Amino acid sequence: MIDVQLIRAAPEVVERSQRLRGERVEAVAEAAAADAERREAIAEFERLRAEQNAFGKRVAAADKAEKPALLAEVKQLSERVKAASERSSAAEAQAEAALAAIPNVVLDDVPPGGEDDYVVLREVGRRPAFDFEPRDHLALGELLGAIDMARGAKVSGARFYYLRGIGARLELGLMQLGLNRALEAGFTPLITPTLVKPEIMQGTGFLGAHADEVYRLEADDLYLTGTSEVALAGYHADEILDVSTGPLRYAGWSTCYRREAGSHGKDTRGIIRVHQFDKLEMFSYIDPADAEAEHARLLALQEAMLTDLGLAYRVIDTAAGDLGTSAARKYDVEAWVPTQGAYRELTSTSNCTTFQARRLNIRYRAESGRTAPVATLNGTLATTRWIVALLETHQRADGSVAVPEVLRPYLGGLEVLEPAS
Repeated sequence: MIDVQLIRAAPEVVERSQRLRGERVEAVAEAAAADAERREAIAEFERLRAEQNAFGKRVAAADKAEKPALLAEVKQLSERVKAASERSSAAEAQAEAALAAIPNVVLDDVPPGGEDDYVVLREVGRRPAFDFEPRDHLALGELLGAIDMARGAKVSGARFYYLRGIGARLELGLMQLGLNRALEAGFTPLITPTLVKPEIMQGTGFLGAHADEVYRLEADDLYLTGTSEVALAGYHADEILDVSTGPLRYAGWSTCYRREAGSHGKDTRGIIRVHQFDKLEMFSYIDPADAEAEHARLLALQEAMLTDLGLAYRVIDTAAGDLGTSAARKYDVEAWVPTQGAYRELTSTSNCTTFQARRLNIRYRAESGRTAPVATLNGTLATTRWIVALLETHQRADGSVAVPEVLRPYLGGLEVLEPAS
């Protein structure tokens, strides 16, 4: 959640962020009022409790004749203290809920507007041109014996699939390439849980506007994660970290699950928008002063992967109204998909500033000796969807696909993926 001190000292900053996001500006005043009520209720409770303690000493020192009357007053005071405690608890819960309803404050130069108001920062690479009619990724995947949508639907329903043969090897190769890049960059690899507790899912900000995208196991009160970001953020919940010598960086490899509840009729062909996929996610815990530099670093790692895989792509600065609850800024990296004649998102990286850390109580010790929330950042380094752009970009007229040189060591030296006989 956002820093309550910002609500108290500079509510106009939060109001501006709300306007940029297209969110309720009134929520700021409501949070301020709830915070004031909380502080007043806590002060009243502490005053009455101090009075109760002082009165208790007076009763203990009183003579036998005075005690009956004093004990009657003790009972009345005890009831007032109980009522004040209940009011304080209710005010605390109300204030927490009001603060939790406000998404992260966007950074100053984030573009205003909604989904279509992004700013293109750069386009990199040459879009492929073909002297034949290019096949889409599913047609290629079926020719190669790499993707089986029919049996995925038979076993699990729509938007499920099998990667088989070279398709399975291609995904594993991509993930291993990404993992090696992450290791070289100082990330510690983690294979993360894909089921998490409600407080972890809530803490990372995924139970807000997009809660309908999350699978929940009601009998167990657990959630299936749509990204290993959730488990990575929860890894250091309720801890004080040492970031004095640099950030803690992790690379989480996991299967991910999304209901895609709001995407009926969109990208139903192939593996662009599916319910289950694998992903390698970078995650950094860092001194907030260094967060923007770390964001640029994560983006550079993503761009290097796409460049080395021979993919044409663009980087966009996502508009405020299209940011998730936790992100103060997000860059999307979109690869060119030839058969769609469009750029499609392959990866993104978000600076969540201290928003998630406040919710999950993750702190670091500042130079002053006091503890403060760390900043958290995330960014995807490889995922199943990358296969779409790879197959379409590097296809040949006969349905074969050239393997980018950087990926060949992970496929046993294969230079070309040949159609299955």
